[in-house]
Amino acid sequence: MQLNKIKPAEGSTHVKRRVGRGIGCGLGKTCGRGHKGQKSRSGGFHKVGFEGGQMPLQRRLPKRGFISLTRYDNAQVRLSDLQNMAVDVIDLLALKQAGIVPPATRVAKVVLAGEIKRAVKLHGLLLTKGAREAIQAAGGSIVE
Repeated sequence: MQLNKIKPAEGSTHVKRRVGRGIGCGLGKTCGRGHKGQKSRSGGFHKVGFEGGQMPLQRRLPKRGFISLTRYDNAQVRLSDLQNMAVDVIDLLALKQAGIVPPATRVAKVVLAGEIKRAVKLHGLLLTKGAREAIQAAGGSIVE
């Protein structure tokens, strides 16, 4: 293969349309733009969704849903994550340093996922009912 002989694939390119060259080509006079109106004129433009002054569809339909502004403040921690941590006293700062929760997290909640077999001491973390029972069964303690 030589760079000076590279060409597009057969049929992938089209000949440029030359408009306004008489009636014989089928694109004379109005050049395929029809008669009159905003779209026939140079600079004729309307924004996406514009319906000629009628209330646009995106404004006629009701708003739905909700995006919480605090969605990045909360994080979930699995019991298996606590099992793999090197420290025995676990609080929010320890979880951030271990990379288990993002740095922007304000509240962490321990959920019953995985299993824990060692005693850990939790400070200032929220727990589900099942996670609380699993930690206490493993000999751990919880400080609110």
